[in-house]
Amino acid sequence: MKTLVAVVFTLLVIIGCSSSKTTAKTGNADLSKASDTVKIANDSLEYEVIIIDPGFSSWLAGRARPRGYYSLNYLEAKNQVYVYEWNSRVLQPMLYDPNLYEMRIDYEPNIRYGYEVNYLIYNYFIYFQNRYNQRLAGFVPRQ
Repeated sequence: MKTLVAVVFTLLVIIGCSSSKTTAKTGNADLSKASDTVKIANDSLEYEVIIIDPGFSSWLAGRARPRGYYSLNYLEAKNQVYVYEWNSRVLQPMLYDPNLYEMRIDYEPNIRYGYEVNYLIYNYFIYFQNRYNQRLAGFVPRQ
């Protein structure tokens, strides 16, 4: 297994398991933040999202559009496109940096993850594209 020599460690995962720690609750999703880690869990759907990336938490707090700015339908549509491209790049390590695209994202379009999950995933994709000079699909907002 390759060791990460890069300054950043990026991980975005949606795993089918439930959370055991909760520090804040938003809608039907539990949200925990510790330093540069954002964790969202929903026990009723049995999923968990973990975003680990230095700087994402502060970017989210200071530069992301506020909650409610985008509709849920918009976020779901954009996330489907971004996830598809992300997963495509995970499968092509010779073309795309495997240190950036480490693991597949299991995002099912027929599952309703709710606003908070879609909002955080969408904003991570915007942050990721701007920070690492990547273009997953179409126009990338500067934010």
